Amino acid sequence: MPASDYVKNLRARVGHDLIMFPTVSAVILNDRGEILLGQRSDNHQWSVIAGMMDPGEQPADALVREVEEETGIQVTIERLAGVALHEVVYGNGDRCHMVNTWFRCRAVSGEARVNDTESIAVGWFAPDALPELNPFALVRIRTSLAPDAPAWFARPGENGVPGY
Repeated sequence: MPASDYVKNLRARVGHDLIMFPTVSAVILNDRGEILLGQRSDNHQWSVIAGMMDPGEQPADALVREVEEETGIQVTIERLAGVALHEVVYGNGDRCHMVNTWFRCRAVSGEARVNDTESIAVGWFAPDALPELNPFALVRIRTSLAPDAPAWFARPGENGVPGY
């Protein structure tokens, strides 16, 4: 998906320099306990469904919007699962620190499908049969699976997501 006007305006001012963005992601479970993943169009890696928040948008609203835009699935949020900063460097050299808030969600309606240009595939996977995922995706999944676990975050003095 092309960058929003907001991001384009920022990039016009700072070039490839570091920008911090608020982002959200969803660990979405269906009634069979499978997890919905998307295969990204930019790097072809599988990951949880995620996206940037728009200015003025609440994290939960951004999450529900992003999931439906990318997959056609409507979700209900069950709980906050974690918050962490992670660095992303895009192929064009743009540097970002993403402050990601992730949620455990339940699919309530819709058919999973590629619904925009951000993904080349979407699919449901059993937790013990996941495709290759980066460590940050695995942390988000691991911290989301228990229905009543506390939200994960890096403790003061910790450097971030373990293994990432």
